[in-house]
This record gives sequence, structure tokens and C-alpha cells, in this order.
Amino acid sequence: MSDEKRQAGSTGPLPYRARKPLPDHPVRVALLDLLAEAGTVTSTEAAARLGHSSGLCSFHLRQLAAHGLIEEAPHKGGRVRPWRLRWETSREPGQEGMAEFDALARGLEDESYQHWLSHRDRAPAEWRQDESFSAVIHLTPAEMTELASSVRDLLAVYREREDHPESRPADAVAVAAVTRLFPLLADNPGRPRSA
Repeated sequence: MSDEKRQAGSTGPLPYRARKPLPDHPVRVALLDLLAEAGTVTSTEAAARLGHSSGLCSFHLRQLAAHGLIEEAPHKGGRVRPWRLRWETSREPGQEGMAEFDALARGLEDESYQHWLSHRDRAPAEWRQDESFSAVIHLTPAEMTELASSVRDLLAVYREREDHPESRPADAVAVAAVTRLFPLLADNPGRPRSA
């Protein structure tokens, strides 16, 4: 039995130490992009959007889940299995694969934003703006951690709607919220810029 078939039969993501890089596959890449755009998707919905069979989409969704990139979204049972991206991960030291996962997540964020910019003229008028902004601020490491925690707390109120779709207002849609806090490096990459 191949590793891929063994992994397909598993019910949960592999531990990080056992994970292997997920090979590039056009269906998997399309599924990740669709999940970044739609928030949650079933294999049937993915098949309708991507033009593949439901079985093929289901197989690749399970593969993405086995590699820890997506997870089953809360639902009311039955045969319908919605999936969502698995953005929040544990950050234990020494976990293999975290750099690859982080790079994939950042790439999906960037790709989704570029997709938005090139297609926003097709959105309803009330959705054509975005709330992008950036700022350079001067923080200590502790303040940066505190700010990140505050942003997570603000978003947590809305994350509840992911687990409880019935609580979403009728006109709510999936909106990407991307925050990146990182020190700006000086000309000497070994030291952050101080002024």
C-alpha cells in the first residue's frame, strides 16, 4: 500500500514529525484557493465550482486534511462535510513543516488579495472597497506580542460565526483579515531597525 493510500485512510492530520511535504497538484492548489475565497466548501460544492467530480475533490480534500492544511468545519452531521483552511496552528518549538505551512498560508493570503484586486469590479457596489492599511510603529517585543493578542481578541468575536453559521447576518460574506507584525530590518540584517 502506498503512503498516499495509507494517509487517505487516516481520520485526522498526521503529527508534524510524520508529515511529508504535500506535492503540488493542480486540484489541491485549486481547492486551497477556493477555500481561501469561500471560507468553507464541501466536495460537492468544490466539484461544481472547479469542474471536477465530487469523488476527486473529496479525495484531495482528505489529503489536504491529512497534511494539516485544512480541517472539517463544524456542521450538523449527516453526509455533508464542509471543510475550511486550518490557519491557527500550534507553535511548539521543533515542529517540522511549520515553515512550509506558514509560507503556504502567506502565499494564499497574497494570492487571494491579488485575485480580489483584479476582480473587485465584479463585486456589488457596497463591497468594492477594502479596508487595507499599513503603518510603521515602534514597539518593544512585549508590545508587539500584546498588540497581536489584542487583534486576535478582536477577531475572535467574528470567528464564532465560522463555527455557528446560523449566527451570521444574512448579508455576511467571508472576508479575509490579514495582520502581519514583524520588525523592519536595518541594512545589517542581524539587527532590527531602531529609528
